[in-house]
Formats: sequence, C-alpha cells, structure tokens
Amino acid sequence: MLLKVAVLFLVFMAVLAMFGKLRLPRLPGRQALSSRRCRHCGRYRIGKGPCPCGEGRG
Repeated sequence: MLLKVAVLFLVFMAVLAMFGKLRLPRLPGRQALSSRRCRHCGRYRIGKGPCPCGEGRG
C-alpha cells in the first residue's frame, strides 16, 4: 500500500512537471521580464518607481 502511494505521488509530480514546462503564449499587454530590469545595474525594478541605484530612472 505504501509503495502504491509513493508511485502515485511520483506520477503526479511528473505530470505537474510536464505542465510546468509548457509555455503559454504571451499576452499583448504584458511586459517581458527582461524589460523590468534596470539598464544600468541589472537589478529587477519592483513597482513603477526609479531604480534604487539612482542611475535608471525608468
């Protein structure tokens, strides 16, 4: 019984991994993740404010 539960768990995790690798088509209104990086320091900008480094203003 315990072996059956372990095998079902592994199959379930494999199915989740397959669905996780699927790429959904990009929506036209969404920004790419790379465009949310500061051009100067490379850090991700959170929100709409300027980058904390002071160089990237938008």
